Amino acid sequence: MTTPHHSLPVRAWGVTATAQPLEPVTITRRELRADDVSIDIEFSGICHSDIHTASGEWGEREYPLVPGHEIIGRVAAVGDAVTRYQVGDRVGVGCFVNSCGTCEPCLAGQHSYCVTGPVPTYGQPDRYADGDITRGGYSQAIVVKEDFVVRIPDTLDPAAAAPLLCAGITTYSPLKHHGAGPGKKVGIIGLGGIGHVAVKIAVAMGAEVVVFSHSTAKREDALKFGAVEHVSTADPDFAMQWHGQFDVILNTVSVDLEIPTYLSLLRFDGALVALGLPAAPMQVPTRLLTSQRRTLTGSLVGGIPETQEMLDFCAHHNITAEIELIVASQINEAYERTINADVRYRFVIDASTF
Repeated sequence: MTTPHHSLPVRAWGVTATAQPLEPVTITRRELRADDVSIDIEFSGICHSDIHTASGEWGEREYPLVPGHEIIGRVAAVGDAVTRYQVGDRVGVGCFVNSCGTCEPCLAGQHSYCVTGPVPTYGQPDRYADGDITRGGYSQAIVVKEDFVVRIPDTLDPAAAAPLLCAGITTYSPLKHHGAGPGKKVGIIGLGGIGHVAVKIAVAMGAEVVVFSHSTAKREDALKFGAVEHVSTADPDFAMQWHGQFDVILNTVSVDLEIPTYLSLLRFDGALVALGLPAAPMQVPTRLLTSQRRTLTGSLVGGIPETQEMLDFCAHHNITAEIELIVASQINEAYERTINADVRYRFVIDASTF
């Protein structure tokens, strides 16, 4: 039964023009449709892609732009056709809020690979006829189609679980796809907001995990999260030591790396998976791929069924992100600190402060 919950203004934080600081804004959420869930937001994580988008690096948007795709809250109302959720349930929303639903990836539950493109949680027109611009989780409330809502297990701390809606599924999906588990050796490049979650998940899957990082500052953290070794890539001989040893390497950083160096670390049939989005194209000697049937590939976030699977996995293994909880007035400072890698490891906003 639909609880009365008409189109309503909500407080949010967003960007009102390209590359401007975030500030308080008021936005309107759509009226509840039959298949919609209205969510009162409790926590919203800050992802580096929020910063890229807000700064205008990824192109002009319609303003106000309200970022945020790591959303956790409580169901406030449901549409008449909603069957999986009821008022009071704790739920989450990740990177996408709609897709075509009919293409091969969508039918396989891999919504992020929708052939015509999934609808991001913020900054683009939705697929509905009214074409409203999606606005994200830096707000008091959001209305989302039921099919793009996931359940947050009760045992997970909701604030620390928020980054799992992006960092968690971004790493769980390729680790699962490439067979991370007992007897496999996994490399993680970078120990940031995504990388630290990747280590925890890969360890919980049973893999032997090694972290590659330019700095040695996070060595103790890497070992605490379960890695067997933390390798400084500033050492010019590091690649020789680890040559041909890894089944899977996740590249979680968005800087231009010497990709051939990391390909050389792969064993027969190993895969180097790009998760970050560096500006420059990759250049790879073909022989590095052919000689050991190595794979250079990439991965987006997973679909909705896999996101739920990841959350249940993290609940079973007691995995959450390492976070710093902030209030809304600290968002711009948090953006600067994220750019300067001055956070261990993710900022999450207390939505009650919007």
